[in-house]
Amino acid sequence: MTNLEETNLSPLIVGTMRLGLWGAQMNSQQLQEFIEESIEFGLTTFDHADIYGDYTTEADFGKVLKNNSSLRTKLQLITKCGIRRVCANRPDHKIKSYDSSPEHIKWSVENSLKELATDYIDVLLIHRPDHLMDPNEVAEVIFHLYEAGKVRSFGVSNFTPSQFELLNEEIPLCTNQIEASILALNPFEDGTIDQCLRQGVPPMAWSPLGGGALFQTGEDPRLNQILQVARPLQEKYNCQLDQLLLAWLLRHPAGIQPVLGTSKIERIRDAVGALAIQMDRTDWYDLWQASKGAVLP
Repeated sequence: MTNLEETNLSPLIVGTMRLGLWGAQMNSQQLQEFIEESIEFGLTTFDHADIYGDYTTEADFGKVLKNNSSLRTKLQLITKCGIRRVCANRPDHKIKSYDSSPEHIKWSVENSLKELATDYIDVLLIHRPDHLMDPNEVAEVIFHLYEAGKVRSFGVSNFTPSQFELLNEEIPLCTNQIEASILALNPFEDGTIDQCLRQGVPPMAWSPLGGGALFQTGEDPRLNQILQVARPLQEKYNCQLDQLLLAWLLRHPAGIQPVLGTSKIERIRDAVGALAIQMDRTDWYDLWQASKGAVLP
């Protein structure tokens, strides 16, 4: 099974959650332009989940690929499965639950392949930890999908270190997609990112800009302290706030790959500028201490 380096993912990943029904509601032409312009900026990896847009965003994206078959060779597709979301498009889902059974994984992959109009998924992730997960059964079905050429790499999302290790003992995992940002420091302290570094699997970071909280005016002392430290650093590195915060994640030796949640192409363009910032160690810790609200012990 291939690792992420062999899959050639872009250093920044384009999230699709807000492109469709749950956000910008792009039509096919708008979506095609967004995809093509993202690729022009060097961001070739697109992050999906079956549930996005109440199970409609994969199909919206797939229509573009079906009508422009050459695009598939220029991009990589990540998608996630394992959440049974209650919505009109899944009337058989009576309650929200998690499902990592072989039957559900296989059905989800086949459905995502159909919706995305592709023969293979570059990276498949289990979206949330399933307390009823049998790691042996998961490994068996994933190996079957890999041998069939339908899934090239396999990882998880939102797994704790122990949950990651439980599955990684049965099948090699290529990533753990987690919430990580200057406002979400837990994975730096609870062993999650340490584990990725030790295993040589670069983590992906969803909500890498803290859900946009730092871009809104408010009276939160923590946010104001971070901004107070960030402003002179923006001048030092001649960059915008979003570029600085992405560069803060990129500075970590684990090789964190931020997943951008925007539907605006100008923000995709700006985000690429973060790749050129070489953040000093002291500046990294200055932002860390601003977020923690305390100096290092």
